[in-house]
Amino acid sequence: MILEIRTYRLRPGTRAEFVRVMREESVPLVKKYGIDVIDCGASLVEEDGHEEAYLIRTFSSLEAHREQEEAFYSSRDWRQGPREAIVSRIESYHTIVVEASPEAVQALRR
Repeated sequence: MILEIRTYRLRPGTRAEFVRVMREESVPLVKKYGIDVIDCGASLVEEDGHEEAYLIRTFSSLEAHREQEEAFYSSRDWRQGPREAIVSRIESYHTIVVEASPEAVQALRR
C-alpha cells in the first residue's frame, strides 16, 4: 500500500477557507476518482508563523498513484471546480510517498 502525505504552506489568513474547500469540495471530488483520502485538515501549530494544512491519501501502487492523480488533476471536474479556490491559497507544498502496511493506514484514518 502506498501512503502519500502532503503538507501545504498557506497564504496568510486563508487556512480556514482552504480547509473548508478541501473538506467540502475537493475531497469528495478526489474520492470520485477512486483516491482514498485518509485525513486532511489544519496543522495544530504554525511553523515559523506560517499557516499550514495537510492531506493524507493512499493508493494501491505507485502506478495507481500516477494514474489516479493524472486522471484527477487533468479532469474538467477539478479544473472547473475547486482548483482555483485551493491553488490560490497555497504558498508552497511538499509531498512524500512511502510504503505502509494496512494496519498503519488504518491507524491514521479518521
